[in-house]
Amino acid sequence: MPLPQLTVYRHDRRTRTLITLVGEIDLESAPLVRASLEWCLRDGIRTIDVDLTLVTFCDCSGLNALLHAAQQTRAAGGTLRLHHPPPILARIVRLADCGFLFPGSQFVPLPPSGSGTPVAPLPAPPHRSAPLAPVLSGDVR
Repeated sequence: MPLPQLTVYRHDRRTRTLITLVGEIDLESAPLVRASLEWCLRDGIRTIDVDLTLVTFCDCSGLNALLHAAQQTRAAGGTLRLHHPPPILARIVRLADCGFLFPGSQFVPLPPSGSGTPVAPLPAPPHRSAPLAPVLSGDVR
C-alpha cells in the first residue's frame, strides 16, 4: 500500500487554527485539503492559517481547493491566510491574479530568471506551540 501523498495537521486555539499541509497537493489530494478547511468552518473557526512550508508540489486543483476555502471562509466572516507557499503555488497565484483572495498572505516574488538573488524566508506562522499530530491523511472520496 503506497504512503499517502498528503498529510494534514490541525492545531486549534479558540476561534483560530493552524493547518499544516505536508506533501503534494494535486487532483487526488485536493479533496482532502477542501474537506480539512471546510471542517474548520463547521467547527466555528473563523481565522485559518495554512502553513505550506512542507508542500512539495501544488497544481491548479490544489489552488482551486484553496480558493474555494478562501471564498467559504470569507462568506462565513473569516479569513484564510497562506504561509510559506511553495514557489510553484506562488507562481500560479500570481499568474491567476488571485492573491487578493488570501488577505494577509505574503507571496514572495520570485527573482528574475538567472539572477541568483536569494529570497529571504517569511516569518514562521503563528501559534505552533503543541507538537503536530496528523488529523487526516490519505484520500477523501
